[in-house]
Amino acid sequence: MFNKKLLTQAIIVASASSMSVAVQAQSALEEVVVTATKRAKSLQDVAIAVTAMGENELDEFNIANFDDYVRYLPGVNSAGRGPGQSSVFIRGMATDSSDQTSVEFGAPIPNVALYLDEQPASSTGRNLDVYAADLERVEVLPGPQGTLFGASSQAGTIRLITNKPNLQETQVSVDVSVSDTHKGESSHSEELVLNFPLIEGKLAVRGVFYNAVDGGYIDNVYGETSFGPGDVGFPTGATTTVANNADFVEDDFNDTQYTGYRFGAKYNINDDWSILGQFMHQELEADGVFDHAPSKIDDLQTPGEAPTGVGIGDLEVTRYFPDKLDDQFEQIGVTVEGRIGQLDVVYAGSYLDREVVNSFDYTGYTHVGTFSYYYLCQPSYTHCGSPIQGMPDSQVNNTRQTNELRISSDFDGGVNFIAGLYHDDAKTEVDSNFYVQAVYDSEAFHINRPLPGSTTVNPDYRPRGITYTNDITRREDQRAIFGEVNFDITEQVSATLGARYYEIDISMLGSTSFASAKQWNAVDEDDNGRNYDEIFADHLPYEQDDTIFKASLEYTPNDDQLYYVTYSEGFRPGGLNRPPESAFVSQTYDSDEVTNYEFGWKTTWLDGRVRFNGALYFIDWQGMQVGITDFENVGVVTFVSNVSDSEIYGLEGDITFAATDNLMLFASFSLLDTEMTKVSEGGSQIAKEGSEIALAPPVQLNLRARYEWTIADMESHAQLVYSYTDEQYSSVIEANRYLQDSYQTVDASFGMAIDEHWGAELFVENLTDERAELFINSLDTSLRITTNRPRTVGLRVSYDY
Repeated sequence: MFNKKLLTQAIIVASASSMSVAVQAQSALEEVVVTATKRAKSLQDVAIAVTAMGENELDEFNIANFDDYVRYLPGVNSAGRGPGQSSVFIRGMATDSSDQTSVEFGAPIPNVALYLDEQPASSTGRNLDVYAADLERVEVLPGPQGTLFGASSQAGTIRLITNKPNLQETQVSVDVSVSDTHKGESSHSEELVLNFPLIEGKLAVRGVFYNAVDGGYIDNVYGETSFGPGDVGFPTGATTTVANNADFVEDDFNDTQYTGYRFGAKYNINDDWSILGQFMHQELEADGVFDHAPSKIDDLQTPGEAPTGVGIGDLEVTRYFPDKLDDQFEQIGVTVEGRIGQLDVVYAGSYLDREVVNSFDYTGYTHVGTFSYYYLCQPSYTHCGSPIQGMPDSQVNNTRQTNELRISSDFDGGVNFIAGLYHDDAKTEVDSNFYVQAVYDSEAFHINRPLPGSTTVNPDYRPRGITYTNDITRREDQRAIFGEVNFDITEQVSATLGARYYEIDISMLGSTSFASAKQWNAVDEDDNGRNYDEIFADHLPYEQDDTIFKASLEYTPNDDQLYYVTYSEGFRPGGLNRPPESAFVSQTYDSDEVTNYEFGWKTTWLDGRVRFNGALYFIDWQGMQVGITDFENVGVVTFVSNVSDSEIYGLEGDITFAATDNLMLFASFSLLDTEMTKVSEGGSQIAKEGSEIALAPPVQLNLRARYEWTIADMESHAQLVYSYTDEQYSSVIEANRYLQDSYQTVDASFGMAIDEHWGAELFVENLTDERAELFINSLDTSLRITTNRPRTVGLRVSYDY
C-alpha cells in the first residue's frame, strides 16, 4: 500500500535528523515569522505544519491573484470556473466544486477557512479572489485548525496578511507590468503603495491602489442548437426553432479586471497599546468563461452512457447567452492590541460586505432537463421555440460581521496559554432567476415572482421570460470559546492541549417559485413553488453545538531541530436542504467530522543554509458532505447529504537550500493516498467504496532555482520554476467523475535592480504552453475543461523609495 511507503519515507527522514554535518557556512537563510498560532513566532519554532510565502517570495513568483498563489503551495488544490468562482482544498479533502446555480443553498460550506487578516472570508464555491497587492505574506495551515480558527478550518486555513502602516519610514512603491499571451490578448497591471508616518513612532497611514487587466484567451465560436428529436420530452412530429449565437461570437472573450484600494491607519496609544483601522474595496469584473471544449471532450465517457459533450477546439467554446461576473466587496476592520503585565490582549472586529452579480449561459440544460418541453413547446406542443436559456444578473449579497477577543500569556515559567471568545454573524441573500427565450417569445406563461408571504430579497415580479426563481435568505450565527495551554515537561519536551466549544444557529427563509402556463391556469397562482418560511416554521433555527479537541507533544533536542506529534479534530457545520419531493432526501444534513493524526518536523542544517520541514499524517473523515442531485425533484435540484467515510494518508514537505552565496534552491512536495472507505445506502450516485477522493492528486511537486549576481554594479537575478500535478478525478459523483490528466508547467524570469530605486524583470509564464486540466466539469450541463493561461511573456518595472 502507498501509505506504507509514506511511513517508510518518514522513518528515513526522521533517522536522517540524527546525523550531524560540519560544513563551512556560506549564506544562512532568513528567519520566517508567522502568526499561525495567533502569536508572532519563528516558523521553525511552531509545532504545526505551516507553509508561508513572504513578501519577497510573493514578488519573486509574480503572484497576483488566487490562482497564482494556490498553484505554488504544496498540498493545496483548487477547482472551479474562473476568477471568483472556485473552491480551494487542502490535503486531498475534496468532493467536487459547486454548481453556481445553487451554490449558496445547495452545496456544503467550504472546509478550508480563508482569512483576510483577522476575518474569515470563506464563501461556498465563490472564493474571495483578493488581488495580491502589498501583502506581507500568505500562510497555509494544513490539517484541522478547529481550536484556534473554528468552523470551515476542517481541512486547513489560508491566511492573507496585508502590510500594515509603518510608523518609522516614508515609503513610495510603484509596480507596472505588461504582458502578451499566446493565442490571446495583452494584459497590464499598475500598483501604487504609499506609507507616511504622521507622527514618527506614533501614527502612520498607508494606502494601496491597484488596477489589473488580464486579457482573454478563449474564443466564443459560432454554433447552432435546437430542441429536437432525441431530447427529453420532445413532442413527436413537432417543428423546432434553430437558434445560433451570432450576436455573441468573439475572440478572446474572457477578459478580467481587478480594481481596488486599501487604506490603513495605526496609532500607538502608548508603549503597551495600539489601534489599527483598515478599509478595503475591490471590484472584480470578468467576461466569458475560463473553461474550453477541446476535441478531448468527444472521448470523455459518462459511466454507462455514450460520450458526453461536443468537442469544438483548443481554447474554444460555443456560448449562446452572455457570461459575465461582477464581484465587489468592502471590508472594514479594527484591531486593538495591548499588554497588561505578562498578558497580551487582542480585539479584532471586522465587517465584510460582498455583492456578486453573475450571468451565464444555461442552454445546455435544454437537452437534459426533465421539463424543457413544457417551457419550449407551449401552448400547442406542435412547435418548440428557441432553446436558449440563461441566468441573467443573478445576485448574491453576503454580509459577515466577526468579533474576537483573545488573551495570551508570556510567563517566564513553563506554562503559557491563549484563550478567546468568538462571534460570527453571516447573512446571504440570493435572487437568482432562470430565463427561457421561448417563454419570452411565446408569452404563454404568467409573469413569475417570489411566493407571497415568504421572506423576500426582491418582492417584485420578474421580467418576462423568467420561468424559475430562487429568492432565499440564509443566516448563520456562530459563537465559540476556545483556548490552548502549553506547558514544559522538560527543557526539551513540551505539550499543548486545546479545545473549542461552539454553538451554531442556521436558518433558511424565502421561496422557490416557477411560472405557470396560461393554458392551464387562467390567472396566476400563488402556490407555484415552495414557501420556506412556512415549511421550516417549526424547525428554525437549526441548532448545532459541540466541543473539539487538540493535543500535541513537542520535542526540541537542540536549537536547529523540532519534532512533534499531534492529534486534532475539525468540523464543518451541517445545514438545511431545500425541502424535497422525494422521500430519501432529508431536510437537514449533519456536520462532517475529521480526526487528524500527524508527525512533523522542523529542521535546519549546514549552519543555517538548509531548512527541511515536513509532516506525515493520517486523516479519518466521517460523514462527508456531498452535494448531489434529486432526480425526482424537477430534474436537477441539488441537496447535501452525508454519504461517505474516507481515509487519507499523506506526506508533505518543503526544502530550502542556500547552495552558495548566489544560488538558492527550493523544493516542496505533497504525496497523497486517499480512499472512500464507506458509502451509505443513500449514496447511489457516489463512486464505489475503495475509490479515490476527487481533486486529490497523488503527487504535487514544485521546484525552484534562483541565482543572484552583480552585473556592472547592478544586482541581477535569474529564476526557473517547475510545477507538477498528478492525474486526479474531477468528482466523487459518478456521473461527473472524469480522470483529469497530469500536467507540468515551467516559468522563467530574469531581472535586475538598475539602482537602489529602480528595478526591471522579464518573465515567461507557462513556458511550454501547457494546457493543464484544472477541472473537468458540466456545472451548467455543458461539458468543458477549465484550463490555465497559455504561454505569457511580459515585463515588470518597479520603483521603490
